[in-house]
Amino acid sequence: MRTPFAKSLLAAAMLAWGSMPLAPAFAAGEPSIPVIVKDTTSFYWQIVLAGARKAGVDLHVNVPELGATSEADINGQITILENAVADKPAAIVIAPTQFKALGAPIDEAAKSVKIIGIDSAADSKAFTSFLTTDNVQGGRAAADALAAGIKEKTGKQEGDVALLTNLPGVGSLDQRAQGFKEQLKKYPGLHLVAERIGDGQATSGLNATTDLLTSNPNLKGVFASNLIQAQGAGQAIAEDKAQSTVTLIGFDNDDKLVGFLRDGVIYALIVQDPFRMGYDGVKTALAASKGEKVPAFVDTGVNTITKANMTSDRSKELLSPKVK
Repeated sequence: MRTPFAKSLLAAAMLAWGSMPLAPAFAAGEPSIPVIVKDTTSFYWQIVLAGARKAGVDLHVNVPELGATSEADINGQITILENAVADKPAAIVIAPTQFKALGAPIDEAAKSVKIIGIDSAADSKAFTSFLTTDNVQGGRAAADALAAGIKEKTGKQEGDVALLTNLPGVGSLDQRAQGFKEQLKKYPGLHLVAERIGDGQATSGLNATTDLLTSNPNLKGVFASNLIQAQGAGQAIAEDKAQSTVTLIGFDNDDKLVGFLRDGVIYALIVQDPFRMGYDGVKTALAASKGEKVPAFVDTGVNTITKANMTSDRSKELLSPKVK
């Protein structure tokens, strides 16, 4: 029989325990495969994590969801990777924030555990497998969409165009720019007159586009090569009411960009399949951890979505994925 003092101690202990944060409900004995994304607050990366989470349920894998709160926090991601390796997981899935900076840390991590890369490359040959959009092809698709939109609005494929990039030295963004510039050569009437590099914030895309609209009356098109810059560029074009004369192509999607697409502010979105990237990343990591042969490279696809096709089943699947 407990004394009043013992009962009070038990009650206090239960109260303290109830106030403690709960750890994830991982099943004992299941392999652990952390997924490290660039920015846990971004809708795009939330879709990646949703795919990884679904794979964890289907494949009976613990999937810690890790990442910094900004794509610009390169050192933060390196620390997260080092801590994940120290926990001795079965494998690790990572989307490197920056090509050069993540090369050596991934090389070091791969000495202890299988590393599966997703989305963006790093300066490393240590990936067991790499799953990504063909970003060069994504850039080419953006150039084709830009030319089509300019012709639809002006009757001809002529005029000045601009390229907005989110951050310097990001492998996926560099590849998109490469593909865009290569494909733009097929449209001799279109001239790339400005390239602007942002700071990872939508305001840099807003300010750059506002400046371009003011300083260049012959501006006919803009390619904003990631979600953040497309948000800012879309806001600038909407505020200036320039959508009737300026064609904007964005990359990736969230509710804001889908709204711009529906309203005609954005002519087309070049959309990846981040859910598949997360799901197949975990699936590939699990196979690799068991010693199974996995492909060195997997292209997860790219899609062009316009107002005309945004209500198709496939477009709706890509534009409105379930993230919970």
